[in-house]
Amino acid sequence: MAVAPEVIARPGWLESRWMRLNGPSRIAGVDLARGLAILGMLAAHLLWIREPLTLTDPFSWIAIVEGRSSILFATLAGISIALVTGARVPLVGEARQRAQLRLGTRAFALWLLGLALIFTGVPVYVILPAYALLFLLATMLVPLRARSLLFVALVLAAVMPFVQVVLDALPIWTTPIGNDLSLAIGWHYPFTTWIAFVAAGMAVARAGITRLKVQGWMLVVGAALAVVAAALDAISGVSGLPTSFWQALWTGEAHSTGLLEVWGSGGFAMFVIALCLLACRTVLTWVVLPLRALGAMPLTAYTVQIVAWAIAATVLLGSPGDLAAFRALEPFVPLTLATIAGCTAWALLVGRGPLEWALDRLAKLAVPSTPNDAARSR
Repeated sequence: MAVAPEVIARPGWLESRWMRLNGPSRIAGVDLARGLAILGMLAAHLLWIREPLTLTDPFSWIAIVEGRSSILFATLAGISIALVTGARVPLVGEARQRAQLRLGTRAFALWLLGLALIFTGVPVYVILPAYALLFLLATMLVPLRARSLLFVALVLAAVMPFVQVVLDALPIWTTPIGNDLSLAIGWHYPFTTWIAFVAAGMAVARAGITRLKVQGWMLVVGAALAVVAAALDAISGVSGLPTSFWQALWTGEAHSTGLLEVWGSGGFAMFVIALCLLACRTVLTWVVLPLRALGAMPLTAYTVQIVAWAIAATVLLGSPGDLAAFRALEPFVPLTLATIAGCTAWALLVGRGPLEWALDRLAKLAVPSTPNDAARSR
């Protein structure tokens, strides 16, 4: 008598949402790092930050988010790009071309979304236009393996700060057209230098970011770079407005794109990512689940906080453009808690973030899979 095949019950809705957030397809530590990057950017936008950061003044410690959160965000973008383009082994042939075209589609959509957020009038430098250009540049890095990507990242980090000083000094940036152009391309986060962070993120993802050895190296090297750069900046770095080429170059000031900021904040990003990856190897991964849920939908969280800011400031103050008046309302805690709670509920009850889903859907509609893909997936 024939034996009936085993019937495997399909997981229920809540179980499937739980597995999407906590299953083997997600890297919990990367989600946690993204969540921390979002919190850091919220703090940089909404809190009064006392500078400089000094160990003896706890009230100044919040200054650690200034500049570093956005660089962490860019490094994580590189990790994500590498993971969706083959992880340790880069895609080849048609699969690579399709992945590159989809990255290009995502870049265009991010740029349009960034412009829309700029038009809300919220007085922040929107990172999405720069993010879009970084995605475009990253398409050229997709074929590279870990060692090549690391070499590219090191060369860019060593050379581009010199070039950036010249680019930042161009007369165009002091004109009305230059001001609009800087917003449209996210020049506060200049893609010309920040591609180094994306390349570094891609390098560690290609090396095998889930491997304990890679995480250990990231932790040690990242910490060393951050400490050495901070020490050099404290000893001989320049604070305030630079008055010469060398002062503009040899600085660790936030958003300066100086040599010490690139190496120090880049190292800090690697250290934080490694720390998050190691923490999520322990029971702490369940303690930080809400932050991981936040990090699982960073585009949605980033966009919603700016839109919520624009609406709240318009209703309460009559205009979204007064940064000091909005900060005086002390919105950081309620907006942060609401964002974390909303993302956690959405992740557990609905699933993928709405903007993440829409971007992925758009990319797949614009660059559809071929019949060969379907055949290989069976």
